[in-house]
Amino acid sequence: MSENDFIIEQIFDNENFTEKQKKIIEAAIELFSEKGYASTSTSEIAKKAGVAEGTIFRHYKTKKELLMSIVMPLITKLVGPIVVNDFNKVLDRPYDHIEDFLRATIENRRAVLKKLLPVIKIVLQEIPFQVELKEHIIEQFAEKIFGLFVNKIKFYQEKGQLIDMPPNSIARLMLTNILGYLFSRYILFPNFEWDDELETERTLQTILHGLSPKE
Repeated sequence: MSENDFIIEQIFDNENFTEKQKKIIEAAIELFSEKGYASTSTSEIAKKAGVAEGTIFRHYKTKKELLMSIVMPLITKLVGPIVVNDFNKVLDRPYDHIEDFLRATIENRRAVLKKLLPVIKIVLQEIPFQVELKEHIIEQFAEKIFGLFVNKIKFYQEKGQLIDMPPNSIARLMLTNILGYLFSRYILFPNFEWDDELETERTLQTILHGLSPKE
């Protein structure tokens, strides 16, 4: 099952969409993901969906309403639960060393990103411009995940594996490096030649070299 098929299946679950409406949503997801919301016209969506442009406006008053009808339910029903629940599988495991925990974190976030790539691209593109979208994301999972991650940092500090720095600062530094690598790998430069295992290890060593206490 492709990323789009997986996402579409989740949107249409127990929803009363007409066939034309489904085609509109499928076309919008693909075009918004590839070209961006601002660069995609309703006429392009209509053409790709095989419907008249007026059909879009019978279901959605504006292009923004169409965007939000896709993104908001996905965050609530799909992105939030997958992002939080899948990460709990990592957070709940008692890794003895910080390096093992961070490696598992990278692989876990990689799997989620690949599964939800089209909608994540849309969300990342629109967060700076859609205030309600940003607030919805923060409410659904950003604060929850960050708080749990900070607790793990405190655990490894108590074990003497991380330097004496405010846990919130360490968490931000770690997540910035991890998410920066994954963002570059799958969104900015997906067509580069990547050695995923090597890049994961380099990311880990970059993080730990600056955060491990001196011998």
